[in-house]
Amino acid sequence: MSPPSTHRLITSGTHTGLVVMGVSGAGKSTVARLLADRLGWALAEADDFHPARNIEKMRAGTPLTDADRRPWLRAIAGWLAAWADAGENAIVTCSALKRAYRDVLRDAGPRVRFVHLHGDHDTLARRLGGRSGHFMPPALLDSQLADLEPLAADEDGVVVDIGGTPEEVAAEALRRLGPAVTATPGP
Repeated sequence: MSPPSTHRLITSGTHTGLVVMGVSGAGKSTVARLLADRLGWALAEADDFHPARNIEKMRAGTPLTDADRRPWLRAIAGWLAAWADAGENAIVTCSALKRAYRDVLRDAGPRVRFVHLHGDHDTLARRLGGRSGHFMPPALLDSQLADLEPLAADEDGVVVDIGGTPEEVAAEALRRLGPAVTATPGP
């Protein structure tokens, strides 16, 4: 779904930007799609915001640096802000591995929340090994796990285990996010 034409960061409002986060193989795309369908919110894939050089680095098995990620994160925050400025809620998938990255995303507006999809190394590796057509090689899983900084107590978000079906994981995310998610204004 294309964002509205506005791309400035907002500082007020009651709309929610929801970031479905976690390492590759956690199921971000699938769960985010289920949440967007259930809530009727706009949805974007963070991968679509990567410049070509980032994709080529990852495809070659080279982890991205913070400098590589900075413009990508700003573009995602701009997308979330545009939807909030238009008076609508939105969901985006994004690894958001470090708190500093989540801080950039939080600049998108007053209510950016996170759903951290968490799984053990073996489950994630198995999922990555069975995935085809994606530029992220399974070899980068360890570097992502090394970079991952779990949500801190003062961050607005929930952690959901990926052990169930995608439908169960999405339902658990909604349950943990609470009624404020379904009560916020939508499209």
